[in-house]
Amino acid sequence: MAKLPAETIASILNLQARLLAGIDVAKAAEFAIFEQYGETEGTATVLEQLQNAAERLRNPYSRFYTLLLRISESQPMASSAMLNLLAQTIEQAQAALAASAASVQEAKIDWNII
Repeated sequence: MAKLPAETIASILNLQARLLAGIDVAKAAEFAIFEQYGETEGTATVLEQLQNAAERLRNPYSRFYTLLLRISESQPMASSAMLNLLAQTIEQAQAALAASAASVQEAKIDWNII
């Protein structure tokens, strides 16, 4: 296995946990709005925004899974391209978490589901 520093692995696993939690929050808000207000012309946009927020988090989560698996199979070391992709994914995950949290918070406030 190509060795990654323990702190890098811990950071990625922490990000994956945060991504999962963010997906849960986005889907819970989507469900709450749907249950309370139904799917109407007025809610269609916010429901789609919440689905998009969850999708923005799902993508880096999946990339982490695939990259970590490929890096673990790399011998004797991972390629620089793979490591660069891992670094980019870390940055994208952090940005997606912030953007998604803002979208969910706005939807919760707008639809009074806090």
